[in-house]
Amino acid sequence: MDSTKSTNSHARPLELWGGLECTVNRVRDDYFHQLDRNGHASRADDIARFASLGIRAIRYPVLWERTAPEGIHAADWTWPDERLNALRAHGVTPIAGLIHHGSGPRHTSLVDPAFAEQLAEYAGAVAARYPWIEYYTPVNEPCTTARFAGLYGVWYPHGRDDRTFVQALLNQCRAVVLAMRAIRAVNPDAKLVQTDDLGKTYSTPEMAKVAEFYNERRWLAWDLLCGMVGPEHALWSYLTKTGIPAEEFLWFRDNPCPPDVIGVNYYVTSERWLDHRPDRYPAHHRGVADGIPCADIEASRALATPTAGIAPLLHEIWDRYHIPLAVTEAHIDANREDQLRWLLEIWEAGKEVRANGVDLRAVTVWSLLGSFDWNSLVTCNNGYYEPGPFDVRAPEPRPTAVARMMRELSADAPLSHPVLRGQGWW
Repeated sequence: MDSTKSTNSHARPLELWGGLECTVNRVRDDYFHQLDRNGHASRADDIARFASLGIRAIRYPVLWERTAPEGIHAADWTWPDERLNALRAHGVTPIAGLIHHGSGPRHTSLVDPAFAEQLAEYAGAVAARYPWIEYYTPVNEPCTTARFAGLYGVWYPHGRDDRTFVQALLNQCRAVVLAMRAIRAVNPDAKLVQTDDLGKTYSTPEMAKVAEFYNERRWLAWDLLCGMVGPEHALWSYLTKTGIPAEEFLWFRDNPCPPDVIGVNYYVTSERWLDHRPDRYPAHHRGVADGIPCADIEASRALATPTAGIAPLLHEIWDRYHIPLAVTEAHIDANREDQLRWLLEIWEAGKEVRANGVDLRAVTVWSLLGSFDWNSLVTCNNGYYEPGPFDVRAPEPRPTAVARMMRELSADAPLSHPVLRGQGWW
């Protein structure tokens, strides 16, 4: 994993990273732990499996809710001690994640004024114990998490209004700033890999204003961290109309913490289509946006002509920030053939944008052990499983065709699977 700041990506090959679905989300008083569901919590030999894929780095959980739910004084470091040192021994760089769609231990929440300081205290403890760790994602997908927890009511604290959404977003971004400050007090060279979902919204002309708003909103977490939010910002009026004091937004101008690497998470669900004719769509896609009844559906399922995919989105984010990028989650819930095709499409798009001057460092294969119940946004335990490079439904995790493809990509070897010559359903 190359930490140089040069924007000349041609000097380095595109790296292959891995990611472990590790969400700990709260739904009312219940916590949902992916690491328990996929078995990694109790299976130390997974580290060797991950290393066998040829990945250079891995997004790896050192989660607040699992390590120190009762406070730093009662933290149990046994599990991260073992796993992080094993990664180090295998030559795989960890990108330590401290909150992954979580809201913290039971005594706090995304709208708790003390949330940021408490996470920063935990971050400082992590850095003190593992001063050799260089890369961190203190909070995964703050804008997306704020939407699910503060706007859609799906996760704790189940808000359904703009103020709760914006407050949850501010608290998470403030937590990133303070966490990195605490980490850099131990390791001044520590680097921030800031992830969020990057999609785009398309629409019928009647929904154009809503689509424009959504396409501005997707930048908010990165904009805040880069100190770009002030009275001239496109969403300033929206943000301040929530009643949250202007100084809470302007704080980020005085305390910027721009990412060292912007992490782009991209799914087939990331690009959306808004239609003012909801009666044309199944009931579960219908809703109201800005007071207008509409349908909100994946663009790939609604448009006759596919969108151009991730490549133009990577150009958009590069043009906005000029900060090195990585695709930090690439995964599709599909059959084996389409999982291979999706990864190839992302990889080829990565090489294309690099050739056009975008400093893209890596593509991350997400869900190395698969994921559970994301079709319900992890709100219940129905046992719905999406395999990844390893399928955990066997007595021992079984390598899939994606694992073989990863080994070929990491070795810069020819891709061998014949289905890659076909097209994905999207």
